[in-house]
Amino acid sequence: MRVAAVALIGALLAVPLVAGARTSPSGLVYSSAPAGQVQRQPPAGSCHAVGSGIYARPDPRCTPGALNPAVTQATIGSTICRSGWTATVRPPESVTEPEKFASMRAYGIFGSASGYEYDHYVPLELGGAANDPRNLWPEPDYPARAGFYLNPKDRLETALKHLVCREALSLGQAQRLIATNWVAAYRRFG
Repeated sequence: MRVAAVALIGALLAVPLVAGARTSPSGLVYSSAPAGQVQRQPPAGSCHAVGSGIYARPDPRCTPGALNPAVTQATIGSTICRSGWTATVRPPESVTEPEKFASMRAYGIFGSASGYEYDHYVPLELGGAANDPRNLWPEPDYPARAGFYLNPKDRLETALKHLVCREALSLGQAQRLIATNWVAAYRRFG
């Protein structure tokens, strides 16, 4: 029964269920990808964003989301709800820069990299995997920057983190909201 439920959640989230892969209460897989090593990205042209512009979502076949196994509901007080924690797990630019270019090729993007943020689909502040290609994608950015700005997904991530840390929303619920359709979640919580 549990296996059937996990398979159903995985199918709904388009998460590739690999034999032996650990899944979280949100139905997403836990990552084992090391943060300090450049990860292989999907083949060029194999991924296609859903929508366009700053409300685009990643291709669920390529970027379904993946999680950091150190972040669970029981550990949020010592991880995501602790100020400065994400800086301790964020990969260095020497790793993410070549990955961003390869991810852009996977999504068929050959323009300037400055128009895209290499985004953690499930954000680090909600326990997203730091350096797993299933959790990173070239998110379209604002076409012009003027002063301080946050794209809509960034605002949603912050709002959900506050709800999780206040225990008004479970970590798994917040992760699911992002991974299933962050745009719909933004309309509700952003």
